[in-house]
Amino acid sequence: MTNLLEPPETLLPEDGEAQAALDSGTPTVEVAAAHPTFSAAWANLGEVALQAGELVAAYAYARTGYHRGLDALRKAGWKGFGPVPWRHRPNQGVLRAVAVLAKAAHGIGEIEEYERCRQLLLDSDPASLAPLGLD
Repeated sequence: MTNLLEPPETLLPEDGEAQAALDSGTPTVEVAAAHPTFSAAWANLGEVALQAGELVAAYAYARTGYHRGLDALRKAGWKGFGPVPWRHRPNQGVLRAVAVLAKAAHGIGEIEEYERCRQLLLDSDPASLAPLGLD
């Protein structure tokens, strides 16, 4: 049974060309340059920067992926709230970008931003927190 008061899930469309480039090992920076609206590329760049301890670079990459992802979600009918399920692979790029933004924000002491991002993930899909390392 569906909750009629809750908005429907937002499922981003596939970006087959960009995903194929990323999956084939094309350098992520090239994928981001060729497909600047593809949040997964920005999330990848942010994750690599975060692992290298480059918090400001991670924050910048993640912020780009976050904003491009919000644009895509809105285009797909999202009204700023409601489920954005982790299980749908095209949604994972934006959710990963939000997680990197949260971690980088926390790392530079921007706790309010960290909390906003974590809450966005929790509101989008609580199941996303564990695989994103924010549980």
